[in-house]
Amino acid sequence: MSEEIKKFKITIDGQTTEVLPGTSILEAARQIGGKSVPPAMCYYKPLETSGGRCRTCLVEVSKGSEADPRPMPKLVASCRTGVMDGMEVKNLSSEKTQEARKAVTEFLLINHPLDCPVCDQAGECHLQDLGYEHGVEQTRTEFERRTFEPEDIGPYIKLHMNRCILCARCVLAANQLTEEREHGILFRGDHAEISTYLNKALENDFIGNVIDVCPVGALTDKTSRFASRVWFTKPMNAHCQCEKCSGKAVLWMKGDEVIRVTARKDQYDEIEEWICNECRFERKDLKYWTIEGPRHIDRHSVISLNHYEKPKDMISLLDNANAKELSPKDEQESQKDAESNFNLM
Repeated sequence: MSEEIKKFKITIDGQTTEVLPGTSILEAARQIGGKSVPPAMCYYKPLETSGGRCRTCLVEVSKGSEADPRPMPKLVASCRTGVMDGMEVKNLSSEKTQEARKAVTEFLLINHPLDCPVCDQAGECHLQDLGYEHGVEQTRTEFERRTFEPEDIGPYIKLHMNRCILCARCVLAANQLTEEREHGILFRGDHAEISTYLNKALENDFIGNVIDVCPVGALTDKTSRFASRVWFTKPMNAHCQCEKCSGKAVLWMKGDEVIRVTARKDQYDEIEEWICNECRFERKDLKYWTIEGPRHIDRHSVISLNHYEKPKDMISLLDNANAKELSPKDEQESQKDAESNFNLM
């Protein structure tokens, strides 16, 4: 019989869990769940060698391990740091971590334009979430922002290099899904950019997945550009008969119209199963699909608003201490009063 592997005990923001050796702090935090999970702009579990680039997942290790309880002298990237037995980590409870995350967000926004009102990624953008939570009103840089013209890098994909944060997810996805990758990070330092080799088009059967792995609006779907804001659409689980992939996808619908098709993602916005270009770009008609039902968006997002009922055990946070939450009956009476007042005008 094989020997049982001893698990490591780790405490994050006062919550303890046990994980297998070799687990990263970020994955251990995800096992605990809740607000103690650090954000991640470059780490993507399905992609090999991802992480370690954006530094948004920095955490403070206040106790290294039971064997060596000394704290680590600097903040560490939780996606690249392995768990040790007895380790204690601070994320939300660390002022250093929050200050560093604010600084990283400011750095990422140095060249990233705040064009959320016209960006297709608005409403499901990780950088937008960080910007609202940690962003500052004005930039402190004295240099002009890098600017690029939008570029077609294939029949279905539009590249907005202005928005790119060089997380390299799209490059790693292409490495993993295609035999001959035709795009990558060119140049170095502040001249680095994502581009194709000699203006080649990205035409692999699974290359559309680079759109889903992009955490910002740098890579967008040309077949659904400016078709609708994401919060006006309803995500529906659906499947089809496909010889190339599993055929399991999410249809973003407006009425009976399919606005766009994406892969199914978990609560951390990571793809569960890759889908092919045919399912993503060419099957925009309901006749190809079998609808399974509404897709629940686990990640806190504007997408979830108005689509699902509020959980019964959800605690309502009211800004006004003297205010009270209206019951469904009170809301109906308020609506009737508003309608009668409108009719009197």
